Amino acid sequence: MTEIDKDLLSIQEARTLATQARDAQRKFLHATQAEVDRICAAMAQAASDASLQLARMAAEETGFGVPEHKVLKNQLASQLLWNEIKDTPTVGVIRNDPQKGTYDIAWPMGVIVALTPSTNPTSTAIFKTLIAVKARNAIVIAPHPSAIKCTTETMRIMAEAGERAGMPKGLISNMTRISLPGTQELMRHKYVALILATGGSDMVRAAHSVGKPAYGVGPGNVPVYVDRSADIQRAAKYIVASKAFDHSVICATEQSVVADRPIAAQLEELMKAEGAYFANEEQSKILAKNLFVGHLPNPKAVGKSPQQLAQMYGFNVPDWARIIVCKLRGVGAEDPLSGEKLTTVLGWYEVDGWEEGCERSLELINYGGRGHSLVIHAMDNNIIMKFGLEKPVFRILVNTFGTLGATGYTTGLVPSMTLGSGGVGGAITGDNISVHHLYNIKRLAYEIQAPPPAAFAPGATDDPAQRRAFSNSGYSEPAPMPSSASVDAQVEEIVKRVLMELKK
Repeated sequence: MTEIDKDLLSIQEARTLATQARDAQRKFLHATQAEVDRICAAMAQAASDASLQLARMAAEETGFGVPEHKVLKNQLASQLLWNEIKDTPTVGVIRNDPQKGTYDIAWPMGVIVALTPSTNPTSTAIFKTLIAVKARNAIVIAPHPSAIKCTTETMRIMAEAGERAGMPKGLISNMTRISLPGTQELMRHKYVALILATGGSDMVRAAHSVGKPAYGVGPGNVPVYVDRSADIQRAAKYIVASKAFDHSVICATEQSVVADRPIAAQLEELMKAEGAYFANEEQSKILAKNLFVGHLPNPKAVGKSPQQLAQMYGFNVPDWARIIVCKLRGVGAEDPLSGEKLTTVLGWYEVDGWEEGCERSLELINYGGRGHSLVIHAMDNNIIMKFGLEKPVFRILVNTFGTLGATGYTTGLVPSMTLGSGGVGGAITGDNISVHHLYNIKRLAYEIQAPPPAAFAPGATDDPAQRRAFSNSGYSEPAPMPSSASVDAQVEEIVKRVLMELKK
């Protein structure tokens, strides 16, 4: 018997899951806010409870990162996120302005396709599922081929918890037969309303190319400027820990230090004390040659410890090394280590003053990190604000981790595993993507000001008889606007009628 082509199986799975998601989402349109929140709370708790198990699975399957750090990312994407969005209204009238006579009504996108990366597979799946369902959408996840098992287990755990709490079966799911034709079929499917893509540049370009609305967020090349006014000891501790976090697979991880010259030697010594190994010139050349395939990070080197990298490429680093620091001269293709590395290798530059630090940071941002993030360690608020006002990035993180600050763990930013890079970075938004991006708003607007008489008058080009008729016609003021309570009742009735029509 002839074996069925794997691409055909993948395409059929995509069609089946998209159709099931559409059917489930139609049922879910009837859910009340209380029902939506009960389902999401159950899924968030189940994912949080399974954080360690899922972290271990992700590290084992992909070979990337540190399980203990992946636990924190899973908790950020489940419990921390849910605490942030649980009180956000997403059903029916979510706002009204009595003065303006407007009512904002939340309306789901429909079926969302989510592409998830191998670097953060379980946390991204948890995160995207929660924000999609909170906004009354269905979601189908297309995992990275090297992270199918851990993503599937994540979705199984969340689906079982959600369905026990009343979620329609098929509202959340993931592909298990991954192929490029299958993923393309899923993104192009007629029932799919939106694509939510997190991953490498090629993945994001593919998401934007299918003709559907898409939130696509790609790579970052995050500089960390350390000013002479900084708390140097704290900066050293934070930079090393953040770069070592999950072996540097988060796109907001610091990629190059830009050190103000008066404090550069002190910062170097303090970073060594925290576990930074400064490579010699020969070792730096070896890394520059091997960490990239073309202009992209080499998958074999992604998410590896210094010791693993050294063993792979034939040199030695001390057992205490948590990261490798390479001193660089320029930025661009002639100095490959100036780009995003997605592993435990950090670039190093020295500059004379914050103005030069600004320029070097801009060079790094423009070499693969436009719109993403920047970290600054300083105590001088004037310098901090200069960086905030002038840099073409949408997250400027002050005196904190790049990894945990950009994702909202250590800052007041919205918890997110999908970080927008804005128009300058080729994305539609510079926000941390959250539930607000996954519903549309219908606006019910009452008249609050009568049209001027000239709006009723015939024009000079109209028939003379029309102009004579208008001169004899009367005009009455509009009836007063109903009370807020009356309008709420009317809106509720309208929503019920719409839902009854959808049942037919």
